[in-house]
Amino acid sequence: MSVAPGVRRIVAGNAGMMTGPGTNTYLIGSREVAVLDPGPDDARHLDAIVAVAGAAIRWIIVTHTHPDHSPLAQPLARRTGARLIGLPPPGDGRQDPTFAPQHLPADGECLSVGEQRLVAIHTPGHASNCGDMSAYLHSLDKLQSYDFERIAPGHGGVMERGKEVLAALRAHRLAREDKVLRSLRRAGAATLDELTPVVYDDVAAERHRWARLTLEAHLIKLAREGLAGERDGHWRLSRP
Repeated sequence: MSVAPGVRRIVAGNAGMMTGPGTNTYLIGSREVAVLDPGPDDARHLDAIVAVAGAAIRWIIVTHTHPDHSPLAQPLARRTGARLIGLPPPGDGRQDPTFAPQHLPADGECLSVGEQRLVAIHTPGHASNCGDMSAYLHSLDKLQSYDFERIAPGHGGVMERGKEVLAALRAHRLAREDKVLRSLRRAGAATLDELTPVVYDDVAAERHRWARLTLEAHLIKLAREGLAGERDGHWRLSRP
C-alpha cells in the first residue's frame, strides 16, 4: 500500500493488544529500496517484503529493537544482502539480541537511500528498558522542531496534522503525571503495584502490566526532579 510518493507499507501479521493491526514495515524508494522496520521473525512477512521489493532492497533500517520491529532484519539481510542500519540493543537481554547493525547512524545524520533522503533523529523514551519519562517528553519537543505534516507510525494508519498529534501526546503524559502526584498525595506511600490500578483506573486491567512500565517511567522523572522518592519499595512525595 502506498502511503506517500516513493513509500509503501506492508503490515506484519502480528496484530494484538499492543501492536494494533500489526507492525508497519515501510519500503522506501523504488529502483533501490530501504526497508524500515522489517518486523517480527515471521516467514510469511519476509516473503511478502521480498515479493514486493525483491532484488531492489539495499538497506534495512531498524528504528528500535523491540521484538515486533527488528527480529526479521537478520533473515531479510541474509536473503537480500542488504546493509543493516540502526542502533544495537542495550544488551540486557530484554530486547532483540539478534540485531547487529553494520552502520550506527548519528543523531541528525542524513542517509541517502536511492532517490530518497532520510534523517536519523534519536528519540529515546519508547524503547528504553528503564525509561525516564523526561526523555520521552524531550523527544516529543525535539520532533516539534522539524518541518513535517504527517506521521507514519510503527503501528496503525498515517496521522495527519502531526504537530497537533505530538502536542496531544505531550498533554496526555503531563495529565497522567499530575494524576501520579495526586495519587501519591492521597496514598502517602505506595508500591508500583499498588499505584498502577489507581493511576490507570481508566485503562483495562489486562493492560496494567504495560501501564506499570509507563508509571515507573513517570516516577523516575519525578525522582530526578526531586518531587518523589522510593524507599523500601514504596514511593512517596518528597514534599507535601
